[in-house]
Amino acid sequence: MSQHLEIEFNQIINGCRKKNRESQHALYRLYYPYAMSIAIRYVNSESEAISITNDSFLKVFKHIQKYDQSLPFKPWFRRILVNTAISSIKSQKKYRMEVDMNEAQEIAAREDVLSRIGYKELIAMVQSLSMAYRTVFNMYVIDGFKHKEIAAELGITEATSKSNLTRARAKLRELVINEMSE
Repeated sequence: MSQHLEIEFNQIINGCRKKNRESQHALYRLYYPYAMSIAIRYVNSESEAISITNDSFLKVFKHIQKYDQSLPFKPWFRRILVNTAISSIKSQKKYRMEVDMNEAQEIAAREDVLSRIGYKELIAMVQSLSMAYRTVFNMYVIDGFKHKEIAAELGITEATSKSNLTRARAKLRELVINEMSE
């Protein structure tokens, strides 16, 4: 971030700490697209993603005093977004682990396949996964959680986390291969 933008961003954060609505609105406008890109990966609809995004911003504004301005904002905000998404999934009681140990299949996909598939198609494929597979896939592959952290956060075993990740990857490979054959 350039020094000018960093100063402006720090002013926005300081304004948010003082509960200044203009600063809160500026932060919201600045990070809304980023927040939606995270939230939409975890849920089935845009309206659910908007709800998670808005809930996350409310948490940011409520807990902005805990943010350490010497550290980057995005990772702190991403953690809030992911935790809010997971809480939303749990509270809606939609979250069911779908584990069938005999189901996993490895399907080999050509290396150049992903370069032929657009971002929206790829997101749609991830969203077509079951809630259990999608959540573990997002947390591990996209957000960088370890299986131990995923297990603790979702109330599952590490083995279940690993199993769901394997199945999610296999299903995505299958979807990619089907997309390429069309």
